[in-house]
Amino acid sequence: MRIIFMGTPDFAVPTLRAIHKAAHEVVAVYTQPPRPAGRGKQLQPSAVQNEAEVLGLEVRSPASLKSPEEQARFAALEADIAVVAAYGLILPQAILDAPTHGCLNVHASILPRWRGAAPIHRAIMTGDPTTGVTIMQMEAGLDTGPMLATLRKPIERQTTGELTEELAELGAQLMVGTLRELANHRPVKQNDAEATYAPKIDKSEARIDWNEDAETIERNIRALAPFPGAWFELEGERVKLLRAEIVELENETKASPGQALDNDLAIACGSGAIRPLRLQRAGKPAMDRAEFLRGRLVAQGMQLA
Repeated sequence: MRIIFMGTPDFAVPTLRAIHKAAHEVVAVYTQPPRPAGRGKQLQPSAVQNEAEVLGLEVRSPASLKSPEEQARFAALEADIAVVAAYGLILPQAILDAPTHGCLNVHASILPRWRGAAPIHRAIMTGDPTTGVTIMQMEAGLDTGPMLATLRKPIERQTTGELTEELAELGAQLMVGTLRELANHRPVKQNDAEATYAPKIDKSEARIDWNEDAETIERNIRALAPFPGAWFELEGERVKLLRAEIVELENETKASPGQALDNDLAIACGSGAIRPLRLQRAGKPAMDRAEFLRGRLVAQGMQLA
């Protein structure tokens, strides 16, 4: 098939790689323009652009697809279908209509649960036991189109980073299979009454609220790792918490939320307690708890904010 691929972050790379390996003709790759990144704020191409260049594919990175000129360039490719994975730009109706078979999206949830920008984060935060990927026929609404295929997966205490990698690979396999059997798939309409939304993570959500229970805090830590990273303050220094475990200690009920319960960094929560496993000080690489405590004493009774 003649395919236009549209994607931007690491999540989209396995799908691009898979459809190219499946011998489809990828006539162009659309991705978001290079963005400033790193300490020097140098323009960095997207993960999809880097992969497309390795594969020798044409890359297009318009800032918008709203102009008639860009829409005409897209239509001129005469694609059979467009495959979309975390592209990050709204597709106007003219773009959705241009390929013969429309646009298929690989979405990192079992729709209609977690429509929107951060489905993996929200699934972990909420404590969902399972998640998965959905192949959806795109329409003008936000992740509202009919579904062609789904694949479920248990959530097993992974971080968002780890689960994103797993779902990216599963989504790539599911997309290739869907394209191979496209004529046999019968789109299934989503039940809008069951829809939930996954808004983009706001920076204000990253600060740990020690008044919450230990299970909620531990889930939020996994959901926000590796980025933006849940954080707390230790004597004015911001520390990111990238992984933690829930612990049971006799003295946790006598402590105030955020108080160190021992010299090994057990921390009281609104109910229960957690113990960090992986932390990161500002400007430092991530480290395990033992290494962190060698460089930063946290004595029993200290209060974290």
